[in-house]
Parts: sequence; C-alpha cells; structure tokens
Amino acid sequence: MSKKIQDYLNTLRVRDDSHEHIVRSPLRVRKEGSATCIEGALLAASMLKAQGARPLLLDLKVGARNNNDVDHVVALFKKNGAWGALSMTSHAVLRYRDPIYKSVRELAMSYFHEYFTDDGKKNLRSFSKPFNVDSYAIKNWETSTDDLFEIAVALDDSPHENILTKEMERDLRRADLIEIRASNTL
Repeated sequence: MSKKIQDYLNTLRVRDDSHEHIVRSPLRVRKEGSATCIEGALLAASMLKAQGARPLLLDLKVGARNNNDVDHVVALFKKNGAWGALSMTSHAVLRYRDPIYKSVRELAMSYFHEYFTDDGKKNLRSFSKPFNVDSYAIKNWETSTDDLFEIAVALDDSPHENILTKEMERDLRRADLIEIRASNTL
C-alpha cells in the first residue's frame, strides 16, 4: 500500500510556502491538490494510520539554514520489520525509500550524500526519532481547518540524533560538479 500512497503524493503539486508559513491538514491538502514536504508527510501518515499503522514522521535537519537548503520531512512506515519512507518533494533524490532499512538511522543516512547545497556542501546534520503525530496534542489533525504549524515546531524541537562529529564534518568532501549538475537538471 505504501507504493500507492507515494503514487498519490506524486500527483500533487509542490506548494511553495516561502510566502505563507503554514502547515495545512491532510484534508486541506487533498482538497487543494498541493503540499509542502511536511504536508505531504502528514497526508501519507494519515493514510498509513487509516490502515492501522502509527502516523510517524522523520525530520531530516540541515546544518546552517539558508534559502537553498531546508529541513525535509518524510512519513515513516515499516514492512516486514524494515523501515521505508514516503516523501513529497520536487527533488529527484529526496523521495520515496523502499522498506529495506534495518533502522531509522540507516534510512536517514540514505539521504546524506544527496543532501547538498548548490555549491556542493553536504548539509544533512541530524534526524529526529520517529515522531508520532497522534501523541501530539492536536485532535483531529487529519481533518482540521486550523494551521498545524505547531506540529512542525514540535517535530523540529523533538529529540534528534547527530549524524556527524566535528572531525567528520571538517573532513567532508563537497559534491563534485557532475553531482551538482545532475541534481540541478533533474
């Protein structure tokens, strides 16, 4: 079923929230036909919940934030004991992950090398522990007409695991020109 959810996410337009920092509910996303990454993750989580799974999100957090590099949020799912991810993005490599990862860390690391700025700086620095949307205090988040931005804040403030030590960070090689060109042409 996760493949069908991802196929549905792929039909939505990517919504630019640079002018309006809100998080819309899954119901509003379906009505309006567009989503940011967190809205797509919430929609996927609500669909997984309807199938009996826990609605889990994963926050992939960047180092220094700038206009070209932002956090990314995916919905987590588990199949046959392995983790996978559903994603709403226009970026070719920050998308769906098949359920083949033994741990959430392993899954998060699958995004590391492709997560770089326009000048090639690898910028993924931490990831959240699985965040259960139902454990957050907003009732009926799936159908709410209110702004759900506080879920984004709670996810951002939730416990995160660092990916790199300072020594590792100093030794990172930038993405090369071929990788940068490929990323920009996809």
